[in-house]
Amino acid sequence: MDSLNRNALELADEALDFAEELAIGARELDNGATVLDFGHEFDGGIEAGLLLAELQTAGLATVQSRLDEVVGAPVPQVELSTDHPGLALLCSQKAGWEVSTEDFEGLGSGPARALVAEEDEFARVGYEDVAEFAVLAVESDDYPTAAVAEHVADLTGVDAGSVFLASVPTASVAGSVSVASRAAEMAVFRLSELGYDPLDVVSVTGSAPAAPVAGDEETAIARTNDALAYGGRVHLTVREEFDRFDEIVSTANDEYGTHFADIFESVDWDFYEVDESVFAPAQATVNVVGGDTHVVGERDEDLLAESFDL
Repeated sequence: MDSLNRNALELADEALDFAEELAIGARELDNGATVLDFGHEFDGGIEAGLLLAELQTAGLATVQSRLDEVVGAPVPQVELSTDHPGLALLCSQKAGWEVSTEDFEGLGSGPARALVAEEDEFARVGYEDVAEFAVLAVESDDYPTAAVAEHVADLTGVDAGSVFLASVPTASVAGSVSVASRAAEMAVFRLSELGYDPLDVVSVTGSAPAAPVAGDEETAIARTNDALAYGGRVHLTVREEFDRFDEIVSTANDEYGTHFADIFESVDWDFYEVDESVFAPAQATVNVVGGDTHVVGERDEDLLAESFDL
């Protein structure tokens, strides 16, 4: 398998080449780092969000949109499929990097995480990347500064001029789309956390509605998490049986049925105080090769309708 960051760099180049068509922007910072703007000063859109999700998975997933319904109302749905769930989802797409500098806070996902490779997922998958470029998607209401790029460069061991930051506020079209693409990643992460070998997950497809764009970042974060926990659906093909498949969905958590706005409010919006098990898709089908097929969880469209103000 080629370097995840080299794969993602091709997608960053594509974003640069088609920035006008995608309604996104690009800026070179003082230290030579490149920021791709997926929704700060530019509108972005569905196609921009799909490309962002591809970049976050280092090109190892197929991401597409279609029109579906929530309580009878047409709502875009984002679907992601991959035959490399360990690499694409755990070692790349997972939002596992808290990007923090003196004047910036954001959530990092994408293959630059694999250059650091300190999270447990990398040991479980057995992967660490080596590349001269670092490609990181950063979810934040703030625009990344040169200090953010220096921070990423220091941790990944590359030159600042070789850092590519795809920046997106959650309260944007691309933000809603890219978060909706995470249903599969959430299911595989939950399995891994429960003790299942992620290398025994053969393939996975996930989908979730793209939440309507909110007027502020907190509402957007709550809505997009509601979209996954109450509208996300996943199909997994796995090699081995497991007695805890029913715990990979949001219905297994005591907070099920509570809007994420209320969950986050209860911890003063300190996301790291929230039990990780609430971040899970609503429903999953797990097909064990040569064995049983398990169907667990359920969607809650009424709660989604309230969250989306439908």
